[in-house]
Amino acid sequence: MSNDEDLDEIRRRKLEELKQQAAQQQIAEVQERDFETKKYQLMRKILSPEGRQRLENIRMVKPKFAEQIEIQLIQLFQAGKLRGATPLPDNAFKKLLEQISSFERKKEFNIKK
Repeated sequence: MSNDEDLDEIRRRKLEELKQQAAQQQIAEVQERDFETKKYQLMRKILSPEGRQRLENIRMVKPKFAEQIEIQLIQLFQAGKLRGATPLPDNAFKKLLEQISSFERKKEFNIKK
């Protein structure tokens, strides 16, 4: 093979790799959107409009904490522990948040020298 053929082969392989990466990225984006849509629909079932607004307020300040709350709410819902109270009224959601945040504070520890 000549240098031109080698270069063409390298370019062709690189182009194939880029196409595969783009396809994988597109699939990942579609899956992410699908997941977010399903999560949004579940949260509409689980929380009242006031509770969803409270969660969005939390998300603005502490996005990771809001994500943890969503995961815990979905797990409770799927385990059947929220069935009688859905959509969860705002005051019940506040109590649940207090429980979750007190649990989070208990996990923290200080080391004194």
